[in-house]
Amino acid sequence: MGTGASPMRLIIMGAAGRDFHVFNTSFRDDPAYEVVAFTATQIPNITDRRYPAELAGARYANGIPIFAESDLGALMLRLLADAVVFAYSDVSAQYVMERAAQVNAAGVDFWLLGARATT
Repeated sequence: MGTGASPMRLIIMGAAGRDFHVFNTSFRDDPAYEVVAFTATQIPNITDRRYPAELAGARYANGIPIFAESDLGALMLRLLADAVVFAYSDVSAQYVMERAAQVNAAGVDFWLLGARATT
């Protein structure tokens, strides 16, 4: 995963819960990664906001933008994402695999993190 000189650019897909937890436990303080966006689909009025800088830490002085999941295809290109981290806890396997196919078709890695990496 993140071993190059430049940090890997990540988008974390979620629903304003597990995604923020995954960020805080796995990526927040790791200079090998730069989280460039969160996506959301289940919580109303959360898109076009930011995960606050106060919670994101010193590496994210402006916070992290939150976009609609429906914009994922364009976001991967615009933000030059290296990987998309899937961080939902309550969706079907079909939903997960449809997103994996979309991400992989764009040439971007699709990651699922287990409990060991996030606790």
